[in-house]
Amino acid sequence: IKLAVDATDTTRGIFRIHETIPVPQGTSDFILLYPQWLPGNHSPSGTINKLAGLVIKAGGKVIPWKRDVVHVFAFHIPVPKGATSIDADFQFLSATDKPQGRIVMTPAMMSLQWNSMALYPAGYYSRRIMFAPSVKFPAGWHYASALTPQTGQGNATFQPVPFNTLVDSPMIAGKNFVRVDLDPSGKTQNHLDVIADSPNDLKMTPQQIQVHRNLVDQAYKTFGSHHYDHYDFLFSLSDHMGGNGLEHHRSSEDGVGSKYFTHWDKMAAERDLLAHEFTHSWNGKFRRGADLWTPNFNVPMRDSLLWVYEGQTQFWGYVLATRAGLWNKQMGLDAIAETAAVYALRPGRQWRNVLDTTNDPIIAHRAPAPWRNWQRSEDYYSEGQLIWLEADMLIRQKTNNSKSLDDFAKAFFGINNGSYVTVTYNFDDVVKALNSVVPYDWATFLHSRLDKTGTDPLGGLKMGGYKLAFTDKPTGYIKSNEGIRKITDLLFSLGVILDKKGVATEVMWDGPAMKAGVTVGTEIVAVNGNAYDADDLKDVIADAKANNAPIQLLLKDSDQYRTVSVNYHGGLRYPHLERLPGTPALLDDLLAPRK
Repeated sequence: IKLAVDATDTTRGIFRIHETIPVPQGTSDFILLYPQWLPGNHSPSGTINKLAGLVIKAGGKVIPWKRDVVHVFAFHIPVPKGATSIDADFQFLSATDKPQGRIVMTPAMMSLQWNSMALYPAGYYSRRIMFAPSVKFPAGWHYASALTPQTGQGNATFQPVPFNTLVDSPMIAGKNFVRVDLDPSGKTQNHLDVIADSPNDLKMTPQQIQVHRNLVDQAYKTFGSHHYDHYDFLFSLSDHMGGNGLEHHRSSEDGVGSKYFTHWDKMAAERDLLAHEFTHSWNGKFRRGADLWTPNFNVPMRDSLLWVYEGQTQFWGYVLATRAGLWNKQMGLDAIAETAAVYALRPGRQWRNVLDTTNDPIIAHRAPAPWRNWQRSEDYYSEGQLIWLEADMLIRQKTNNSKSLDDFAKAFFGINNGSYVTVTYNFDDVVKALNSVVPYDWATFLHSRLDKTGTDPLGGLKMGGYKLAFTDKPTGYIKSNEGIRKITDLLFSLGVILDKKGVATEVMWDGPAMKAGVTVGTEIVAVNGNAYDADDLKDVIADAKANNAPIQLLLKDSDQYRTVSVNYHGGLRYPHLERLPGTPALLDDLLAPRK
């Protein structure tokens, strides 16, 4: 299939696509599919709503098409007798405003995902459909991709690849571009490909480059293998194009704010992103839960093993970010403290288990939730992280710290070094690999953490020599997170997170704010008779600890105003970790760089 994309209309965000598709002899009802179930999204999130202008021709003549009455991602094409190929022309109308979805094209850059750009024939394994792709970019732009180029930058053509490889090989392009070699030893090909809003955003210090090189080195030492012929971090720094974090086998799509390098200290909370997505090359792309593997992109996925796919990747993302120096040890501890506090106090854990949250990509599609901490949302990520932290500490305790989850990583993900053919697994395979590291009743351990409700999520911390505590001062991680997201995080005190205007974006179920009538979308207009100010609200919460007077809030919901009293006197509360006296600091050992 010849696939040509015109990506030059950056003003309107329109991609124009032309395909020439061979038709098997004797075919009458030819079915074309638009990808629906997207790897990495774990859900039927294909962007069919943004496909427009579809025209099908055979021999230069327009032929009618009809959408399937049940499967709206399928198009029936009545192929004329004798036709050996058809031509399809359509547009992908990318988002031009945030409510429409992620913005993927701006006048300075773009993110091109092939699943949005292609129709493919039904009835075939995606790995057996060959595509010859090409892209026309704006003049002067540079691109990066895991695809192998045949011609240059402006009108780029690439070596033919199977459709599953094409979808797994997105592109970034932009007018402000730099490539950094992350393995100057030449042992492997790893590149940090960066596009930015401004040339100034591309300025990096030698120290910043080095910690990204450390990430590659520490990943190799952790997994003892690699599963690609080359790897590209497709890294966009933008305040205009939507952020992203999406894994692929030989690349990852990574998007953060424009000041990642130039405001290095302030952007710390985002610096685990590359570590997380890089880990997915091993966990999720090379090794994948058997029920997540599908023959093409329109067969439903099942997500029951996402606690491995995403949960253990979340674990390694924090660990590798710290081992590489993207975070210092304290930042790593602070990030773990935040996760521990969320799940120690998450009320939804009393009614819904972790395993059931693996259904959330299909149930919710990451839609905003009115009571997120009660409903739960994809908690297999971070509560999964705490499960794997506990597993690591169990291994350390049972082997006198001579083995750890690193040994599991080498045994489970390190097989078939150099291969990037997916190897699937099931629950029993995970248990078997854990038992190969240290014999234990791992099946019972995992079931107790995944299937039951209300279990203690802090066992790993305690075995690691730490306990969760709260102080009235935010950690560096929380300060960075607040600055990046432009929020005021009072979830563990007043029970609310507020945006920069004082509008509630999350409210703790049965917390002080909820009991006073605050919901997501409620705006705090005034505090104790004074106009809302985030710092003033923090001062009022701190002062209320020493008196019995309730905090007075003037609230606005739509066009209705009301004053409520919040009877909270616990002061400001921010999570951090404290050492348990007389215990070995196994958590420190986990976060230490590998030699």
